[in-house]
Amino acid sequence: MKRILLILILFPVLAIAQQLQSPNGSFELQFQVENGVPTYQLDYNEETIVAKSSLGFELKDMESLLSGFTLKGEKTSSFDETWEPVWGEVGSIRNQYNELLVLLEQESTQRFLNIRFRLFDDGLGFRYEFPEQPNLSYFIISEEKTQFAMTGDHIAFWIPGDYDTQEYNYTTSKLSEVSSLMEQAITPNASQTPSSKTGVQTALMLKSNTGTYINLHEAALIEYAAMHLDVDASNFTLTSHLTPDAVGNKGYMQAPRNTPWRTIIASKNAGDILLSNITLNLNEPTTYEDTSWIKPVKYIGVWWEMITGKSSWAYTDIPSVKLGETDYSNTEPNGRHAANTEHVKSYIDFAAQHGFEQVLVEGWNQGWEDWFGKSKDYVFDFLTPYPDFDVIELREYAKSKNVKLMMHHETSGSVRNYERYMDKAYQFMVDNNYNSVKSGYVGDIIPRGEYHYGQWAVNHYLYAVKKAAAYKIMVNAHEAVRPTGLSRTYPNLIGNESARGTEYEAFGGNNPDHTTILPFTRLIGGPMDYTPGIFEPDVSKYNPQNNSWVNTTIARQLALYVTMYSPLQMAADLPETYNKHLDAFQFIKDVALDWEESLVLEAEPGDFITYARKEKGSNHWFVGRTNDEEPRTSKIAFDFLDKDKKYIATIYADAKDAHYKKNPKAYTIKKYRVSDSSKLSQYCAPGGGYAISIFEVTDNSQLKGVKRL
Repeated sequence: MKRILLILILFPVLAIAQQLQSPNGSFELQFQVENGVPTYQLDYNEETIVAKSSLGFELKDMESLLSGFTLKGEKTSSFDETWEPVWGEVGSIRNQYNELLVLLEQESTQRFLNIRFRLFDDGLGFRYEFPEQPNLSYFIISEEKTQFAMTGDHIAFWIPGDYDTQEYNYTTSKLSEVSSLMEQAITPNASQTPSSKTGVQTALMLKSNTGTYINLHEAALIEYAAMHLDVDASNFTLTSHLTPDAVGNKGYMQAPRNTPWRTIIASKNAGDILLSNITLNLNEPTTYEDTSWIKPVKYIGVWWEMITGKSSWAYTDIPSVKLGETDYSNTEPNGRHAANTEHVKSYIDFAAQHGFEQVLVEGWNQGWEDWFGKSKDYVFDFLTPYPDFDVIELREYAKSKNVKLMMHHETSGSVRNYERYMDKAYQFMVDNNYNSVKSGYVGDIIPRGEYHYGQWAVNHYLYAVKKAAAYKIMVNAHEAVRPTGLSRTYPNLIGNESARGTEYEAFGGNNPDHTTILPFTRLIGGPMDYTPGIFEPDVSKYNPQNNSWVNTTIARQLALYVTMYSPLQMAADLPETYNKHLDAFQFIKDVALDWEESLVLEAEPGDFITYARKEKGSNHWFVGRTNDEEPRTSKIAFDFLDKDKKYIATIYADAKDAHYKKNPKAYTIKKYRVSDSSKLSQYCAPGGGYAISIFEVTDNSQLKGVKRL
């Protein structure tokens, strides 16, 4: 017996892996507790895409939840449903997965931790679950230590980890090069706090040397801090890094509680990443019984003329104002204030003429003179208009034109102040026929020391969405935390910015490849209010003091309405500019907002993306192609069209001599008869692309004189 006992000590029984396969068998998960440490591994078509990676937490003033675990039980199950989003890229979504729930106990502390894995046919989602228990009730997370061990020095499409902003251009490099490129990747912003010298943000897009595309993100970010990833260049392992609060804590927890899901999407086809619905499927179903008031919106507004510096948000140029104390009736107007009654009426007229539902008006409320960078707490009340903005007159004028105004609430980062006025502000909207709001969080967060992506601010953003729903108001939040699929649960969250959008084209420019990367990164979590449609690339034409240049052709600006998915789309340029290009503007008028089907015809992150989308409730299709700085030829087939139908395709394309810097306004518009057997070979200029509207023909006379493609 002594000899046998000695052998058992020297050669302990190896941990047995718990295995799980996706419904079609393409993915396989292995989970095991190895020497007390929970680990997982993910294989895709027999290729390891995430090598053995550890899981757990560091806790404040408590023993960590990193080791000392034993497996106390496991449960497996399968799930398969089809659900219909209120709005979206497709009319219905299949939610099919196999699930493994592992029950762990840390024997030294008698604390329990569960990990739930859901394996889909396009990837993995997993989260931590803290069950109700006597030895772990209230606790503080110092750090989540989830690992994603990559199997090589993958190409990464990344922006710097930052607690306050995602408004960076993307860098394309190997994982091993992240730290050396970090300094040049961090460019100035109104509020920024880089997370670490090796930190990157999710959604992170990767490509292995075997040609496998891998995307890392999170889903259902609720009551928790947003996750970044720290890159270890020595072994290509990425480790979670949560956004802290003002005193450095990462999360305040009370069991029972679940974390957000950590997601891994993978495929040999880049387009499959774009079409994955894992992020939405890992969120809870819609919480509202009535969603009839939530509708996609196409809008215009005075925003771009202020972004370029042509006009001003502020009514006066006085250096200091105080909420409720400044008497604007005794101040001299600066003459550049865009949100005045007569000017807004002209935008309402343009919207009505061209079929736009809403007009966004920024700078309508008092307080803009010294809002930025002053760390003011009581900065706006979201109720009191400037003297030249007549709320009642504009409300009635908009009604007479069958147009709504879109509200704007810039908080200046003063979250506490926004919550003071929120109920009154939303009721003000209801009383004056506003049903959607663009909110903003420019600048450092107040209370001071909190961050845009910390647990406290994350809680606020969702609080604002829920509160808006009580008033049947849709929310488009700018500078808020990046989306994680919460629009499934709260579909009045109809848009977000949370990335470097079109406004930066007036602040020095976005890289030409920017819109070929964003769908693989930022849009994995939800739609973006990118505000496309800029037809005048020379910003100095609006403001001689601003020499910025929009790095795009007009044809690509049209394509963005298809490639940059959003149920909330702005025609961002000025009416007088659109009036010079009404032939191209027609595509913006025609393009749909809500889709029955979406296809990716071509895709390579950083190079190009070509989408085809079918409008919900019709047989109209729209195609969009966004191209990087290299000239390319796109080759697509129209085999997605119905076999027994006839169509006319209007192709808005770059001219042969088009170039995003040298000749951005050069475009062609041609019409062709097309069918499911048609094929297209289309030139795309540097920084260019193309857009196509495809309408079914029911009257053969419409085909007269139209050539076949």
